[in-house]
Amino acid sequence: MSERTISGRGRDEERAFEATLRPRKLPEYIGQEKVKENLQILIDAAKARKEPLEHLLFYGPPGLGKTTISGIVASEMNVNLRITSGPAIERAGDLVAILTNLKREDILFIDEIHRLNRTIEEVLYPAMEDFAVDLVTGKGPTAQSIHLKLPRFTIIGATTRLALLSSPLRDRFGAVYRLDFYSQDAMEQIVKRSALILKVDIDEEGASEVARRSRGTPRIANRLLKRVRDFAQVRAGGKITRDVANEALQRLDIDELGLDDGDRRVLAAIIDKFDGGPVGIETIAAATSEETDAIMDVYEPYLLQLGFIARTPRGRVVTQRGYEHLSRKPSNRAKERLGLLLQEPAAVTGPVQGSLWDETAQ
Repeated sequence: MSERTISGRGRDEERAFEATLRPRKLPEYIGQEKVKENLQILIDAAKARKEPLEHLLFYGPPGLGKTTISGIVASEMNVNLRITSGPAIERAGDLVAILTNLKREDILFIDEIHRLNRTIEEVLYPAMEDFAVDLVTGKGPTAQSIHLKLPRFTIIGATTRLALLSSPLRDRFGAVYRLDFYSQDAMEQIVKRSALILKVDIDEEGASEVARRSRGTPRIANRLLKRVRDFAQVRAGGKITRDVANEALQRLDIDELGLDDGDRRVLAAIIDKFDGGPVGIETIAAATSEETDAIMDVYEPYLLQLGFIARTPRGRVVTQRGYEHLSRKPSNRAKERLGLLLQEPAAVTGPVQGSLWDETAQ
């Protein structure tokens, strides 16, 4: 699913490109004002006391800048940043090797921390609390336990699925921050900043058009800017205007709200095959020939954010907005059913309650 143009998940081939666009200091970081303000206080206090930062956890949808802001924290603290991910740490020995190579005040960034093996988590607990690890060498009667002291360091975790993080691990983070989707104004600033770095000629309306279709996600904005830049270079003399951006993105099947063909196919399936719902997530996956995880993690969050679908106790339903976007009209039965479902106390309709990273909506 990461091959979708409007997917918020990163790609290996984009790492070098993204690195050139990432801000290095907090004032350069656009958006997430509340998180920035709280982080600045935390950093200033730690520097004044000459102590390492306490452990931090960032969560939210992919592509919103969790890795970027972790790099900024390390830069602001003037310390080294070591980067790894949950799936990359396969054995407890791998984690111990990483931890014993850290120096005082170093920051270890663990992406997709919710995918850490539970056995590895057990090693991480004393490391985070007591800055020590216990190793067992040998087997049977010759087995020995070695207690290794570690320098005081900071772990920054990042996850798109906060609900999958075990409670003992989550409780060991001193500060937990959620990154939200960006506003249109912030997205326009990000597009213009990236265009300046890439030396792309873009006007205000062109930047607004790219930002509007970027789903409130900087990674998607930068990816779309690359595609629009290519089109402008070949077909429009190199300058990105509203018309140029609109034509380029239409060729990619990305509409004015950032929905692609896959998103519209999910909406259409619920309307055409199930009269607008309610319908279960597994049934939607079967009807669209997609994996259940793909529906939950890739398609559903943004449709919920736009208010095009709603979660109810009986399943997903398409809202009036969803019908209007596809230029459809709900049947009388669908209208009545939707009204009754949304009146139920347990109905979940908002973008926060219905998000995949919200524990209560799992």
